[in-house]
Amino acid sequence: MNNGQSAKPYVFCDFDGTITAEESLQAVLEHFLPQEWHRMKTRLESGDITLRAGVREMLESICSDQYPDTLDFVRQIPLRPGFAELLAFLRARAVPFVVISGGVRGMVEAGLGDLTGQVDEIFAVDVDDTGPFLKVHSGFEGGDELVAKAVVMDRFDADFRVVIGDGMTDHNMARHGDLVFARGRLARYLEKHNIDHIPWKDFHDVRNVLEKRFSG
Repeated sequence: MNNGQSAKPYVFCDFDGTITAEESLQAVLEHFLPQEWHRMKTRLESGDITLRAGVREMLESICSDQYPDTLDFVRQIPLRPGFAELLAFLRARAVPFVVISGGVRGMVEAGLGDLTGQVDEIFAVDVDDTGPFLKVHSGFEGGDELVAKAVVMDRFDADFRVVIGDGMTDHNMARHGDLVFARGRLARYLEKHNIDHIPWKDFHDVRNVLEKRFSG
């Protein structure tokens, strides 16, 4: 494993529950489709449906005329402390920051707000809202993922991959990282499988570690 000091580093980061202080997509589904989400959650937990299929089914249950309301809803969800400072730190060192989300691009951009322009690239699900219900499109579907995060990572010429995540959609991404920051379900998964990772609470923790890696 490269130590990251002389390599070409990239930072790959999840959005829902990682950049946001709570699971924003889940919050949207709970708010706009409470009964449907309750039933879907049961199906997901029982293994009756894959996460990929479940998220698609839920997103395509949202009425297109509600889509602007979902964006406004996400704009009210706070970001995890230290995020803006981490972006500034990385930009000062020319380290690209790439968001890879299994959620909706419009919701990601709404949540990031003015910080969207400080993110190098965003990979997420696109939706078509011209019909009565949202229609999902993803250019990177694979396995159990609407957005196959490890596949997206492979698009970049990165010698050193920093991964930041929190949930089950980040498992494969974490397995392909050189330095992994994990919290929540992702941390428990990595602990169970004896995969090295750094626990973190907010982005100040992440920056403190990366300052030592990318100093100079």
